[in-house]
Amino acid sequence: MPLPPEEPQIHESAQGPSATTATGRPAPTPRPVPGPRSAASPRPGRPGPGPARPAPPAPRPVPGPPAPKNTQENRSGGAQLQFIPASTDGALDAAEEALDLLLDSGRQPGEVLVLTTGERHPWAAHELSFGEAAYWAQQDTAEDVFFADAASAERVTARPVVIVAVNGDDETAARVLPLALSRAGALLVVCGDPQKVTAVLGAGV
Repeated sequence: MPLPPEEPQIHESAQGPSATTATGRPAPTPRPVPGPRSAASPRPGRPGPGPARPAPPAPRPVPGPPAPKNTQENRSGGAQLQFIPASTDGALDAAEEALDLLLDSGRQPGEVLVLTTGERHPWAAHELSFGEAAYWAQQDTAEDVFFADAASAERVTARPVVIVAVNGDDETAARVLPLALSRAGALLVVCGDPQKVTAVLGAGV
């Protein structure tokens, strides 16, 4: 007879509320949920990764046109010369970086001419596939950067800025560089071996 009153007192009613209260003390210790919260909190709390993005443009100003260290004035034509050291294989990439810097600094695309002393720039090769008439018409409109190679360098017209990628042999560079200097109205950027470039342009600078 005393059995039925004991049963409700033992586990059925105690497991729900009393177990939580009795074991409530050890519960908070094993449940240090800050694990996932700490991972989520530092993302909004750390604005550090945000300003870290402007770091990539930092190396770019090295070959940039405003750098006075690599620039010297051409007394004869009033244009400035800037040398960007580059190997024959890397001259075209250096010219592309210089072009991006010029456009980012505010130069209009139609003010820039890019010459190569060796392999033709991919843009020029693409545009010439539509015919020379359409290709040279883009030089006349002067709405975009114009790319030309050594073979057609004599046909290019003057522009405020001329970039030369010295990616060919020395003889071609010796022929193209003085011509490029005469076509540059304000700035001539030469990407190549500085010693070879100075040897070619030294007499005219």
